[in-house]
Amino acid sequence: MAPGDLQEVLAVLRGAAARAPEALLVGLGRADDAAVYRLAPDLAIVETVDFFPPVVDDPYTWGAVAAANAMSDVYAMGGEVLFALAVAGFPREFPTALIAEVFRGGADKVAEAGGVVAGGHTVVDAEPKYGLCVTGRVHPDRVLVKGGLRPGDRLFLSKPLGTGVITTAAKNGVAAPDVLAGAIQSMLRLNRAAAEVAAAGFAS
Repeated sequence: MAPGDLQEVLAVLRGAAARAPEALLVGLGRADDAAVYRLAPDLAIVETVDFFPPVVDDPYTWGAVAAANAMSDVYAMGGEVLFALAVAGFPREFPTALIAEVFRGGADKVAEAGGVVAGGHTVVDAEPKYGLCVTGRVHPDRVLVKGGLRPGDRLFLSKPLGTGVITTAAKNGVAAPDVLAGAIQSMLRLNRAAAEVAAAGFAS
């Protein structure tokens, strides 16, 4: 959904956002990658959900890419991944062996992040979709937010831009195989190290 359309839809929740408890450090009141809720002076949870239809042909790779993408929201907030719940929809006739490969790809990528897939929810859907609801943790004083940038700050990219353009081109048969392979490898790489570097910068 386009940002403008989403803001129009979420307008009905503005009252709820205004009544949110102080422990909700990041919620509907600001546009960001994930929600953050403080549990203790030195502990907050980071919660996000993200899913999408296939962006590659191989089901295992699709699951892994979708998982890495979902976990990136936790990393973007400066957090550490704890566990995830799978969110998926598949056509009734979709082969179960392929669904299993999607789930395996996602679970392996979460394990690479030091977390675990602890459950999830599936529905029958005309268009296949897969992703994760990810729970992480972060120190309440070290939360990274999109609105924190100031003029003069230096911006570091943890990955190259343009993977969405490349996968869209691939769907239309106009992406060179080596270019698509590079985009897939980029999408499979976790932003864990970048989050750890950012956290270290906070601590120093």
